[in-house]
Amino acid sequence: MNETNSTVPEADLHAYADGQLPENARARVEAWLQDNPEDAAKVTAWQAQNAAIRSTFAPYEKSKENDILLVDPENGASVWPRRSAIAAAAVALFALGVLAGHYGPPLVQQPELQLAASETLPAEAQNAFLVYAGEVRHPVEVFANEEAHLATWLGKRLSIPNLKVPDLQPLGFRLVGGRLLPVDGKPGAMFMYENQAGERLTALVGRNKANRTTSFRFASAGDVETFYWIDGELGYAVTGEISRDMLRQVAEECYKQFPS
Repeated sequence: MNETNSTVPEADLHAYADGQLPENARARVEAWLQDNPEDAAKVTAWQAQNAAIRSTFAPYEKSKENDILLVDPENGASVWPRRSAIAAAAVALFALGVLAGHYGPPLVQQPELQLAASETLPAEAQNAFLVYAGEVRHPVEVFANEEAHLATWLGKRLSIPNLKVPDLQPLGFRLVGGRLLPVDGKPGAMFMYENQAGERLTALVGRNKANRTTSFRFASAGDVETFYWIDGELGYAVTGEISRDMLRQVAEECYKQFPS
């Protein structure tokens, strides 16, 4: 590899793909791409995305008679035409600008599918765990010394009259407390537990009339493991950064104690 071409930052690669790199720097990047096929593949993909964006928004590049409204609003008869022209211009600028290389993929890919409640539940449980498990002073809204109030309060919010806070002490986890949080856009409950080693886990409860009964399922995101199940309108998920076997035992214990 050419010693004078030791490294090329990603910003320069994006500028090259977008055609924004100064001519005196292009040779250095092209030499780098010859010696680094992975970066060359990235640049090729970015250039293809740019081309797709330009093709998609090509109609907005054409000038129109009412474009004068952008710079001379007094000639406009109403506010709405001005806003429409501004919106069209913004789309064109976005499509043709240097940002295309950074924001191209979401625009040219297919729209994201709407997931069923049973599929969104583990993601919401993992997010809740990541947000709250690391909190030191405020991990929960109601602490374990008010367990009865916690169960009654969250039970009312979720319309679960017999909601019980699972007892996981036989498995080495004591209750820290719980909080109200959204689950699939509706009121949900989260209970947090901690063992003597300081490891935490959470148990999430949500309600959705579209749920269907399923068996235990498992989801993983990095080091975060989740066991979840759907029981009628209620969905449950147990999440933690502990061994999968221990998390399975916790999930089975919660399944025995949670209402169905």
